Amino acid sequence: MSKRTTFIFTVLVGYIVLQFLWWEVLLVKQSNEIITEKQKIAALSSSDDDIIKRDIAELQHKKKVRLYMITGEGTVFLLILLFGVYQVRKSVKKETQLANQQKNFILSVSHELKTPIAATKLQLQTLLKHDLDREKQKQLLTAALNETERLHKLVENVLLANQIENDNLAIQKESCNLSELTENIVARYFQSSLTDKSLLVQIEKDIVYAIDKDLYPSIIINLIENAIKYSFETVNVQLTLKTINNKPVLEVADNGCGISDDEKQKIFQKFFRSGNEDTRKTKGTGIGLYILKRICDLHQAKIVILNNSPKGSIFQIHF
Repeated sequence: MSKRTTFIFTVLVGYIVLQFLWWEVLLVKQSNEIITEKQKIAALSSSDDDIIKRDIAELQHKKKVRLYMITGEGTVFLLILLFGVYQVRKSVKKETQLANQQKNFILSVSHELKTPIAATKLQLQTLLKHDLDREKQKQLLTAALNETERLHKLVENVLLANQIENDNLAIQKESCNLSELTENIVARYFQSSLTDKSLLVQIEKDIVYAIDKDLYPSIIINLIENAIKYSFETVNVQLTLKTINNKPVLEVADNGCGISDDEKQKIFQKFFRSGNEDTRKTKGTGIGLYILKRICDLHQAKIVILNNSPKGSIFQIHF
């Protein structure tokens, strides 16, 4: 909501409330005047003091009843009006916030799409224009493949988010060796992190569990990518898969900037990005953890976020 619209809306609501209070005062005043005139008429129409006192007492009682009725009904109406105004303002604020988040999402996605496309194009053009040795060709092709993989993951996330939004995402669980599946996913998408030791993996052998093998990679990818992304200095991410009470528990720990307590639930909202200025400078679309949460919900899995020591976060998925 713009400042001008907010100002007009506030003035209009204030005017309605003041007008209502003014008419309530006038109504009470008019009711009192009518009762007073009736008292005068009752005093003039009878010479019996007892009758006059009785009539005046009845009129005084009616006066109180009307006063209570007018102020009571007026107060209830005013409270309903103010509550309605509050709900409208809250709804408009929420819609405005969502619209801004969607705008930022579109800008982020556009940037995230352009970067790997431009990089891949440059690498392929270099291969075509220059007669490079075999080793240099291999390096450029590997870089182009990495950028393509990055592009693939982004498009996959956007499509998944769209399926979730339209309630078209269904799971097909099948029993599998979760240990081997996790190892394969990490090896495929994070080979460079494994090579430079910035990602350490500890996986308990032969954990068998029924899971959707098409959706499970998104859990691994989003957890590790976020851990790497928000480790601004030295990247030190550890993935652990183990069993607790015969149930699989997936854990990803990092030594990054961490998450404040009031944002630990908000981070799973669609398009949400932390208010921390450092985290806002990082690339991202704000849908990774939203997808993660919805996939975990479909698997009846619980997400627990803990503070790492001395800094960072620990994400635990309890299946």
